[in-house]
Amino acid sequence: MLSLVPAVIGIVATAILAAGAVYARALTPAAGAVATLFGAIIVVFIGFPYLALLILFVAASSLATRYRFEEKRQQKLQEGASGERGVSNVLAHILLPTAIAIPGGLNPPLLPPATVSIIFTAALAFGASDTFASEFGVLAGKARSILTFREVPPGTNGGISALGQAFAFAGAALTGVIGAGLLDLFGDPPLDSPIFLVIVVVAGFLACQIDSVLGETLENRGYLTKGSTNFFGMLSAVAIGVGLLAATGGPL
Repeated sequence: MLSLVPAVIGIVATAILAAGAVYARALTPAAGAVATLFGAIIVVFIGFPYLALLILFVAASSLATRYRFEEKRQQKLQEGASGERGVSNVLAHILLPTAIAIPGGLNPPLLPPATVSIIFTAALAFGASDTFASEFGVLAGKARSILTFREVPPGTNGGISALGQAFAFAGAALTGVIGAGLLDLFGDPPLDSPIFLVIVVVAGFLACQIDSVLGETLENRGYLTKGSTNFFGMLSAVAIGVGLLAATGGPL
């Protein structure tokens, strides 16, 4: 957990960055307030590299959302009215990282630092994988059901495409590489860089597939909302990360 002065700096920085995201119309004002609250908790408990990773995730998601936005709007596949993300979307992607940060930042910590670094990054790897798959995949022009492989309209819950899958992997991989770099830059290296990268990328990418299955089987039937589907997808990334970490003999 940060001491007083760095904590205040982190909280102020979080508020300024969230306000910038609202100004740039990446977040609604209410979503910006939620991001400020939870982002402040994260930076106070586990420090600046994790806040930086969270900010980069928001920035990358916003850029992916804005890519060929008018084309998405014409097909009614856009996020929000102008690409902004609301409270439910922010909560779906920040609740679990915050839940990881709090026990990891206690003194003594309830989670080992290596575990925190891996499962926190795996959670965001899922977020990037899912966002990239959705925002770039809808531009493929066609999609198939992840379960039956029958052709479905682009943007259908559970619909996948080769382009979307490629970007899903790219999102998870990019998060892993940036996460390892940030942790090393701030003097908080992960347990082992190759193991870290493999676990983060595999967990993020596989969880994206689970999210698609949940979308087709439960969200399409009204049992889950988009936000809850994303939440359970991220939860599966954390579970996969824990399982892989245990399989490699890492600390839990």
